[in-house]
Amino acid sequence: MLIDTHAHLDSPKFDADREAVISRALEAGIDTIVNIGFNRETIPTTMALAEKYPFIYAVVGWHPTDAIEMKLEEDLAWIEQLCNHPKVVAIGEIGLDYYWDTSPKEIQHIVFREQIRLARRLNKPIVIHNRDAHEDVVRILKEEKAEEVGGIMHCFSGSPETAKKCLDMNFYISFGGPVTFKNARVPKEVLERVPLDRILLETDAPYLAPHPHRGQRNESAFVRLVAETAAEIKGISLAEMSRITSENAQRCLGITR
Repeated sequence: MLIDTHAHLDSPKFDADREAVISRALEAGIDTIVNIGFNRETIPTTMALAEKYPFIYAVVGWHPTDAIEMKLEEDLAWIEQLCNHPKVVAIGEIGLDYYWDTSPKEIQHIVFREQIRLARRLNKPIVIHNRDAHEDVVRILKEEKAEEVGGIMHCFSGSPETAKKCLDMNFYISFGGPVTFKNARVPKEVLERVPLDRILLETDAPYLAPHPHRGQRNESAFVRLVAETAAEIKGISLAEMSRITSENAQRCLGITR
């Protein structure tokens, strides 16, 4: 049993063979997939996937690169309404992205803070997107008391010290394809230090495919390759890593299957 805690299977990159991609995931032993809807276009397609497949769950929220497009009051109300759906397990992916210059930082900060506040009001965990914004992400999480709901640091790319700050705020650290790259010294070091009961696995499909598929389209079946690397780094069996990370995901997101 494996859980892919972060995928975008509604992406147009899967339009030609989505059913086959999902079938390959099941054949590879992935029995739960968490799909992320992060803006006006992908929230409805994510919900459609979650309603079609019993093993696909949804996370809904507003991505920082799209923050400029958010109609704050209206879209927050939409997200709040969707959080009543039994298949919606978290709010996300939310956070800050200082790599892509598509939304001003001050608007990203407002959208991030408002979604943390919504999550606290609804008692929902949050899924954090953080690209080149480690200091501000940690600061805002602290200021908004995000530890009250916790959640997932998606495809964590920070230092061991940043990981420790996130662990102290009730977050799980999620690892994807980059931890399998041969030159990935820091992600491997972070994985070595994170306690087993706080590790999650993901693909971020169709992005960030693991070795030996680096540069290709990623898919949920490949989370098994991430699990193999994680098991090797932690010195445990693949079966044990699969069991532990699946239990972690179920606990974090409240998934019962």
